[in-house]
Amino acid sequence: MNARRPSPPPPPGSPITAHPALLATPPLSLYVHLPWCVRKCPYCDFNSHALRDAAPYAEYAQTLLADLDADLHAHAAALRGRPLVSVFFGGGTPSLFAPDRIAAILDGVAARLPLAADAEITLETNPGAVEHGRFDGYRAAGVNRLSFGVQSFDDAKLTALGRIHSAAEAERAIKEAQDAGCANLNLDLMYALPGQTPDGALADLEHALTLQPAHISHYQLTLEPNTLFAAHPPALPDDDDAFAMQEGCQTRLAAAGYAQYEVSAYALPDRRAAHNLNYWTFGDYLGIGAGAHGKITDAATGAIVRSAKLRVPERYLARAADGVFGSVHAVAADERAFEFMLNALRLVDGVPLALFAQRTGLAPDTIAAALAAARARGWLVDDHARLQATPPGLRFLNDLLQLFMDVMPAPVAT
Repeated sequence: MNARRPSPPPPPGSPITAHPALLATPPLSLYVHLPWCVRKCPYCDFNSHALRDAAPYAEYAQTLLADLDADLHAHAAALRGRPLVSVFFGGGTPSLFAPDRIAAILDGVAARLPLAADAEITLETNPGAVEHGRFDGYRAAGVNRLSFGVQSFDDAKLTALGRIHSAAEAERAIKEAQDAGCANLNLDLMYALPGQTPDGALADLEHALTLQPAHISHYQLTLEPNTLFAAHPPALPDDDDAFAMQEGCQTRLAAAGYAQYEVSAYALPDRRAAHNLNYWTFGDYLGIGAGAHGKITDAATGAIVRSAKLRVPERYLARAADGVFGSVHAVAADERAFEFMLNALRLVDGVPLALFAQRTGLAPDTIAAALAAARARGWLVDDHARLQATPPGLRFLNDLLQLFMDVMPAPVAT
């Protein structure tokens, strides 16, 4: 029997069509954006806003639930009966919100959507913006994972990054959280910092390892547009030194038992971040709060929609009175391949090829030419049942992703 040969990809300019029958309903998460911070860091391009006066915490918490109600109404059919597998409080600095405020938000969420029995509930915290004793309160509120924005254990580097905490304060906060029974901890750690050497990056990591976190996010400092560092760039290590830091720290993390499962994520066994894994596998998520983004799939109709909430907190709060929280747009079929790959190819182990059709509604033939080109360059593992980047593919991920941008049809002239 002859094996069926894959159909060629659509020629340039032809429409790419999604097929509702291929779509499956993905897991559902909730992202909650709490936008305020004590001080804006010079490298930060997140939607965060330095406090000038007392933030309207109570009003904002109530508005978040009104925002969620609007989403539930807008996507009622697509969301019916779906539990939340994770909730993530991001910012800004969510630990500026007291535990009772977080508890009120979580109680409001649970009254509207079922939570999976093992739902992961994460709160981002900065060591300089959490009061002693609050960790017990966050745990009682339902938070079962904390993510500390440490970035470095070198005080000079912390000053250069504009952080408001010292290395000693970071270590003390982490130990207090552990003493409060919060064992599922992530530490954010940067490398290629201004003036940093490979030995310095490794020393930072060694300090982090002594604290025995469950998870480490280890990522390179980059100069993002519209940040103070972009306007006034500091002297950063060159590419060779940055790569030496990456390789040296990856080796040390592996030796310490932390398995790399994403470009910048390392975890002890059974401690991978469920919320982020849902993003990276093109899952669904509601996004509430100023500047939050969401993605919802309606498998019955084949529609995938993205939402974006108003970014400025004052405007977000003001327009909420009129029931206006942001905008929604459909993800067209010819955008889905790139969006899927942008996430899935970050995973070290990749994903089954079958997941591509289930999450995009596109036949795998749509990307056949791009897959062949990527394998020919040595950027994808030669496994026709799996989408997995090789080590060179992960190193040159932007070039690999560009191949999937090219599957989009050319615009039709009018």
